Amino acid sequence: MRHMILTGTLMLALSTSAMASQVYKWVDDKGVTHFGAQPPQGQEATTINTAAPPPRPAPSEPAPSIEDQLDPKQAAIDKKVKADVAKQEAERKQYCETARNNLAQLEINPRVRIEDGGELRRIGEDERQERITELKKSIAENCK
Repeated sequence: MRHMILTGTLMLALSTSAMASQVYKWVDDKGVTHFGAQPPQGQEATTINTAAPPPRPAPSEPAPSIEDQLDPKQAAIDKKVKADVAKQEAERKQYCETARNNLAQLEINPRVRIEDGGELRRIGEDERQERITELKKSIAENCK
């Protein structure tokens, strides 16, 4: 086992030196370009740089966001529209929650009373079923 580890380490050490060796480029008599670790005798060969390119420097300041690139008027309009959409979404969620609660109350409680002109009155079964149908339709349309 020790011999295998020693052999593997030795091969790794030698492979890095082989990778660091120079590469030569030359063109033969027939016009074919060749690459090799040793230049041919009697022909002119050029050395090729095989070193890795240097890393790019990190940008000194972050790239501007899309919103920063827009003109200030457009950015203000976009911000207002986003706020309006968020407000509408919150109102829609609140409506859906209230509608679902009302539907649950109508479905489980057959004796529902509503305020009508300052007085409480009990709604009939037909009106209750009509309100259940309306609420289900409204929830299906608005609360997806």
